[in-house]
Amino acid sequence: MSAVAERAHVAVIRDLEDRIRGYGDRALVAFSGGVDSSVVLALAARALGPGRVEALTAISPSYPAGELEVAARTASDLGVAHRSVRTHEVEREAYARNDELRCYHCKAELYGVLGRLVRTAIPETVVLAGANADDLDEFRPGIWAGERAGIRNPLLESSVGKATVRSIARTLGLRASDKPALACLSSRVELGIRISPELLARIDEAEAIVRALGFEVVRVRHRGVSATVEVPAGEVDRLLAHPDRDAALRAVAELGWAEVAVDPNGYRPGGTTPPPEAR
Repeated sequence: MSAVAERAHVAVIRDLEDRIRGYGDRALVAFSGGVDSSVVLALAARALGPGRVEALTAISPSYPAGELEVAARTASDLGVAHRSVRTHEVEREAYARNDELRCYHCKAELYGVLGRLVRTAIPETVVLAGANADDLDEFRPGIWAGERAGIRNPLLESSVGKATVRSIARTLGLRASDKPALACLSSRVELGIRISPELLARIDEAEAIVRALGFEVVRVRHRGVSATVEVPAGEVDRLLAHPDRDAALRAVAELGWAEVAVDPNGYRPGGTTPPPEAR
């Protein structure tokens, strides 16, 4: 990083810390453990002091297994108190029907839980979340839910995008700095197909089977009777040539899919694609 770029980088961090201080003296961070919310948590701890910040992770069938432990370690690294709460978005009919507004109903559930917690247990606390400027390039109705609930998104409000977020995470030495994008398990279900806890558990188990072959980023897309497996585009050939590929795909199919295919185009953030030809 050049001296000019480094000065600009430091200025962005300082601006974000000033913005967070401007919200108030205490903060509760909606904390998934992904890079965006990790950066917000770290900046809040720097701006307000770790004792005035709390991280809260929502646990539900849509939250991938193993992520809570990662989130807890990050909060511990920062000296910030961490708690988890159960949310019940999957029980909401408006969420379970899985239309274009699913993310709105998810965030409405989450922010409702956080709002009640603030009102009853930790008043005069601002709730922070990790939306960033690049999220505006996609349809993200969850941001609307945050606006209605009074949630503050310092990265978004400061026009900080994903690349800068990752750079800040590296500068601050956060364990999530190179962590793959974290998306809820419901994002793997084709729109219009009903979501249930049992389906999400199947998807979570299927992704664990493929990750065990040595792939860090895996998405198993549920398309009804069939499923597609995505890994990053640069790793598709490695998956196709893996000696245990066929056994892994059979194990995934045995979870309840008639056909399982490897998507030759690889993983693309931001949504699903039409199913490829079954291999």
